[in-house]
Amino acid sequence: MQLLDERIKLSPLCELDFDFFLDILTCSQIMEHVSKPLNHDEAKAAFNIRSQPWNIKSDGWCTLPITEIECDNKIGWIAFRIINHDAKIAEVGFILKSSVQRRGIISRALTLIKQHAFNELGLNKLVAFCSVHNEASYNVLEKLDFVREGCFKEHFIIDNKYVDSYAYGLCKSAI
Repeated sequence: MQLLDERIKLSPLCELDFDFFLDILTCSQIMEHVSKPLNHDEAKAAFNIRSQPWNIKSDGWCTLPITEIECDNKIGWIAFRIINHDAKIAEVGFILKSSVQRRGIISRALTLIKQHAFNELGLNKLVAFCSVHNEASYNVLEKLDFVREGCFKEHFIIDNKYVDSYAYGLCKSAI
């Protein structure tokens, strides 16, 4: 699977992507709203799981590095996983290098995923979760018509502190 527009390309994670993956997961600035930065062994274990082949029946994440076409540089990733096969619901998540944030890249990647999920995979709903402190993430979700459906108190832990998260959803019928 490869998804692209005029500026970015999304393609499956491959073995050559480990160093890029490691750079992101071990960076405290990038991981600020996601989790504690991982060490090398934790990142390798996560990479081994995320780089497994994916199909519509999989329960794991389909992780797609985001490549800027103009410079052929990997700058982040977007991922999704089916969380309810019967109801055709997938969770989506994304992460981007700090140096390229606020340039519309996640909006483009999420638009490509929305189109693929609803038109090609036949999914009915996408959901996303983000820290209530991650204004950039919830702004892009809202810009792309995701609806804030709730707030989960103490939903995950970052830096040994419980963090609340917003829950977002987008139904195929709403687009």
